[in-house]
Amino acid sequence: MVEKVIDTNNVSIIGKIVSEKEFSHEMYGEGFYVFNLEAPRLSEFSDILPVTVSERLMMNINMDIGTYLVLEGQLRSYNRYQEGNNKLLLTVFARDLKEPEDELELKELLKKPNEIFLDGYICKKPIYRTTPFGREITDILLAVNRPYNKSDYIPCIAWGRNARFCEKLKVGDHIKTWGRIQSREYQKKLYDGNVLNKVAYEVSVSKLEFVEDDNNREEKNEKCENNE
Repeated sequence: MVEKVIDTNNVSIIGKIVSEKEFSHEMYGEGFYVFNLEAPRLSEFSDILPVTVSERLMMNINMDIGTYLVLEGQLRSYNRYQEGNNKLLLTVFARDLKEPEDELELKELLKKPNEIFLDGYICKKPIYRTTPFGREITDILLAVNRPYNKSDYIPCIAWGRNARFCEKLKVGDHIKTWGRIQSREYQKKLYDGNVLNKVAYEVSVSKLEFVEDDNNREEKNEKCENNE
């Protein structure tokens, strides 16, 4: 049963360490650390992603800035009280960590440096919009189950034809998505007129599947609203 739940959220990232690791928290006597990993895109851009990893997985691993790592894990969410509001934060939770064996393996792995699969339920009404350049986008929030009756709430963006399809989805609909985790910089204007530079993390969807025989809309709708 646990394995089935874990299979609903799979992340595979190959990237370069770009920050020093910092202690995050301790759980059941095991320490956890956070650092940033730069995952290149197929274009000239890259995504800077926050990673959480246990001290056990870092044994015998070079954690110096500039080291390339192969990471398998999950994209997890948690709430933190900031500036008078609850804020949804995302982190890549490492379940396995290693260094590439050689330059040849690294070159091969970098052909697909950032992949994620999610199997979950629509948690809020999708929002369809177009960019100033005419690109179609739909924002969706996906609730993905994990062990011990917990869920992760993952912001996702669908584009083009997928955006038009997702616009029609309802809260509680069951979908599967494939894509990549992206970091996006934006500016937030404060009450005093100052502008704060911030970073958002979301899943850019490249492929999706609607699970037609399992939507259970009313039950899932109630669960999602109770967890907002």
